[in-house]
Amino acid sequence: MNDIRLPAEWEPQDGVLLAWPHEASDWRPYLDAVQPVFAEIVRQVSRFELAVVAAPDPEAVREKLSRCGADMERVLIYPVETNDTWARDFGPITVLEDGAARLLNFGFNGWGLKFPSDLDNRINRRLQALGAWSAPLETVGLILEGGSIESDGRGTILTTEECLLNDNRNPHLIREELEEEMHGLFGSDRFLWLANGYLAGDDTDSHVDTLARLCPDDTIAYVSCDDRDDEHYPALKAMEEEIRTFRTRDGQPYRMIPLPWPGARIDEEGTRLPATYANFLVINGAVLVPTYDDPNDAAALDAIALAFPGREIVGIDCLPLILQHGSLHCVTMQFPKGTLRF
Repeated sequence: MNDIRLPAEWEPQDGVLLAWPHEASDWRPYLDAVQPVFAEIVRQVSRFELAVVAAPDPEAVREKLSRCGADMERVLIYPVETNDTWARDFGPITVLEDGAARLLNFGFNGWGLKFPSDLDNRINRRLQALGAWSAPLETVGLILEGGSIESDGRGTILTTEECLLNDNRNPHLIREELEEEMHGLFGSDRFLWLANGYLAGDDTDSHVDTLARLCPDDTIAYVSCDDRDDEHYPALKAMEEEIRTFRTRDGQPYRMIPLPWPGARIDEEGTRLPATYANFLVINGAVLVPTYDDPNDAAALDAIALAFPGREIVGIDCLPLILQHGSLHCVTMQFPKGTLRF
């Protein structure tokens, strides 16, 4: 029987995928604010590994990235039409089968048919046709977004009931059937299900990467709210208690690292935006952490440094990203070592 494994994000990588914001996307009113954020993410990724960018206008993007100081020898830009920029959710999920990388191309339906996704649902096949990676791409008949699952690389999946069991994803499958599917696809044999936790303004039905993250050495970093007057307080306290009951493969409690709670950010229509420090990206030698020009930014960087000792902790101002209800991890998808063609 083949050995299949979903690697942890902190394992060695070839690169990171992003999709560039453009005039035909929902970013149109905010392009001047958001394109520099994407450029900074690409610049920081290119210090450590490859940045793979899908963009309708590669030359315009190349000029912007060159100007911002990205290492262009580590930037690959492909001409690809996109609806939006949430690479975490339409990008391929990589498994290792007998040590060799294989890309899984899940269906993406705009987080339960909330937004158009016709172009984004074809990005992976388009990148394959353009020769972006050397690993094979396999299309899977399930709706699944990368932001909805966390892996420790050793068979444990952390996820939320609100997303994976939502009838707008795979209504034909109950929890046990989903676990069986994920066991076959990812080799996973342990499932930690969160029944609590949410972020106001989140369109994803509570993706786990906005709430709690698996980290090395049986550690979980999670969003913590101590403000009893905040609407999130009851749900996030209940989530904290759930995490406290989780056990490692060895039967021990997880080491828990609370992440601070940024102050409420409200858009011009009065909608609360989903700012979260849990939406960090682990890359080779570093962790890129979203910041929000908030008094708790420094404490968040310190907390994540505890979870990833020995890595450079890099803060990136992601205030513009939450205008479209996502953050840093949401706009990226890592490729484990042995995936890309370079």
